[in-house]
Amino acid sequence: MKKASILLIFGAILVFQINCSKSDSNQNTNSETTTATPLPVFTDAETAFAEGNKLFDDNKIDLAIEAFEQAVKLNPEFAEAYFKLGVSYQIREKENEKAALDEDAEPTPQDDKKEKVRTKQSEKAFQKAVDAYKKLIEINSKDDVAHFNLGRSYEKLNDDKDALKSLREAVDLEPESSEYQTELGKILIKLAQYYEAVRVLKKALELDEANLLAEELLDKAESGSSRMSYAEREAQKHKEKTNSNASANATPANSKTPNLPSNSIKPSNTKP
Repeated sequence: MKKASILLIFGAILVFQINCSKSDSNQNTNSETTTATPLPVFTDAETAFAEGNKLFDDNKIDLAIEAFEQAVKLNPEFAEAYFKLGVSYQIREKENEKAALDEDAEPTPQDDKKEKVRTKQSEKAFQKAVDAYKKLIEINSKDDVAHFNLGRSYEKLNDDKDALKSLREAVDLEPESSEYQTELGKILIKLAQYYEAVRVLKKALELDEANLLAEELLDKAESGSSRMSYAEREAQKHKEKTNSNASANATPANSKTPNLPSNSIKPSNTKP
């Protein structure tokens, strides 16, 4: 009798443990199902892009990437979606780099290979943006927004000379944009063309006194200009005068071609 009672007790304990294990497994499964919020499959590129922007603003970068990827899949010439995809990839790459540094672990050859793949993701996205903006400019050479964003895409690829050319074109087409003047000033500083950068950034502040970025960049440009020799400063003055004359001899900036299609949207709240 005692043996039978003991066996019944052990059997009851075993059944209880099995039931608890199943219950925990079900709870974990339900929890994973609840927390996982996959994106819907979009059928419209603009809708996917809008959702990507919301997720980007909420700092949900991985989900934003998925949305932007859907946008460019639906519309392979969606220039702005490629640009935002590139920016999102860059953020994730920086987060991965920071996580690797925090772990203080020696990277393996496999880690290096993975990092190269990640880097290529952002570069490919920005290159796609360049190609798409070029197509928009072929359709409408007076599209100042396309020239502006083409310049920003080149800058992301560290192609500073082409970035400068595109940003100059944007400013020539729309000289009253403080944002355009600021981006032009920034690339001029990057290329150590401080004299012209000072003039451009002063113009940006005239157009918008609250432009804090232009104010910060102006300090850098003036500091750089003060370190230039007299000969360097005169050379930059001559170069700026030459560029100014070339722009004056070009087609007037205000003769924009009306009602031509454009797929470029100025990302006013997306900063590098």
